[in-house]
Amino acid sequence: MLLSGLRQWQGSLPLPMSTKPVKGPMAHSDIRVIVIGVGVTMFLSALDQTIIATALPTIAREIGDFRNISWVASIYLLTATAVTPLYGKFSDIHGRRITLLMGIVVFVVGSIACAMAPSMLVLIAARAIQGLGGGGLISLAQTIVADIVAPKERGRYQIYFASVFLLASLLGPTLGGFFAEHLHWTLIFWINVPLGLAAFFMSNNALKRLPRHERPHKLDVIGAILIIAATITLMLALHMGGVDYPWNSTRILSLFGLSLIFWIGFVARILTAEEPLIPIEILRNPVVSMATGAAFFAMGTYIAISIYMPLYFQSARGLSASASGLALIPFMVGTVMGATISGQLMGRITHYKRPSVVGLFVSTLAALLLTFASGSMTLVTFELVTGIISIGLGTVLPTTMVAIQNAVETHQLGIVTGTMNFFRQLGSSILVAVFGMILLSGGSAEGGVSPADIPVEAFFYMFLTMSGGFAIAFLFILAMKEQPLRSSARHAAEAVIVD
Repeated sequence: MLLSGLRQWQGSLPLPMSTKPVKGPMAHSDIRVIVIGVGVTMFLSALDQTIIATALPTIAREIGDFRNISWVASIYLLTATAVTPLYGKFSDIHGRRITLLMGIVVFVVGSIACAMAPSMLVLIAARAIQGLGGGGLISLAQTIVADIVAPKERGRYQIYFASVFLLASLLGPTLGGFFAEHLHWTLIFWINVPLGLAAFFMSNNALKRLPRHERPHKLDVIGAILIIAATITLMLALHMGGVDYPWNSTRILSLFGLSLIFWIGFVARILTAEEPLIPIEILRNPVVSMATGAAFFAMGTYIAISIYMPLYFQSARGLSASASGLALIPFMVGTVMGATISGQLMGRITHYKRPSVVGLFVSTLAALLLTFASGSMTLVTFELVTGIISIGLGTVLPTTMVAIQNAVETHQLGIVTGTMNFFRQLGSSILVAVFGMILLSGGSAEGGVSPADIPVEAFFYMFLTMSGGFAIAFLFILAMKEQPLRSSARHAAEAVIVD
């Protein structure tokens, strides 16, 4: 119904000459209009990821439920993760614009439900709806850019993406803490309504210029059901294990068993289906598999740390919600700086993965420094180290995304970008659950734990887990092959760079 309504609404609008789909090579002015249009959508999703972290302790305190605090963040990741491949495949079938607009509408509806939630249970359910819409926003924006900008030229437009994430990184933690402490936490969701309307209309107008690359496809409904079921049962087991039920309890073991069965069914489906949800040739691609593994651990660790770092500031450092938001800024901004540096270098150097190799190595060492010396650091020194960690981590984001888009044909851009984002979000969901288990497993069934109840020793294990996540990502990026970046947005390169 939503899809048909959007189509009818769009069909009633005139299509001016200046907004007809562009054929052939696109001018820089046309590309800039599209990039700015989808940039608003990327900002909508990026802000939601950063604004909620500093408000979580206040939300839990006002609602009176610290026990389920991790679900507010993780349920969004869970539902967004489950539907991300669907958005990629759906856009390959029906086009990018209609798919993006549908995601924006669902996201805004979920945001309104979050703002009106009277209890933690309703808030968690509303966040699940919000995730169903948000699961495709950044992924589709990245796919649209890949449709129109050659990998070798993508650094030219990196400033637009960097500006979006820099703004979200600066505003998100600060606004989240300010709203929660001085106004009301519901504003972190109400703000999505005007932003969503702006994203809808700007994206709709801009994407009328977008060239069409889609081919006839069938949506693998059985594969979609299997991957959603596998993801949800795995996340439920990870979030409830050690908190609500012992890890060796029948309920938790049953969830892990069900998840394993669904994953086996999904693998069997992609091996046998005529047109599976995720084509097996994409998963077998050595660039895609290694880049996806690196993004899984690097991005998953980053999201988990950004969510739980405010708890460290408020518990171990005694900062307020607003102050913890300000303290989180170096960690958020550094990632954007690293991504900008890496994006600019990709089109200028032959071995474009080397900045990411060096960056992740430095991030791993710096994370180990936090693990063993954070207690003796001043806040300024701590902030400096987290900034270094995030700069190194940021180099991975454009490298892995551009590398996989460069390794496939144009008509596969939607599904390969969706696949990458699926595994990035799956990594985020799993690691958020792991970090939550480390920090929050000491709560009682009646009330859970508050930031003041978290022992300092728990943060040692949190930083140690962060070090391990970065180290594994380093090994994956080291193993990733480098294909020469093509200078056209139409054909993928097949050669491999060798020394």
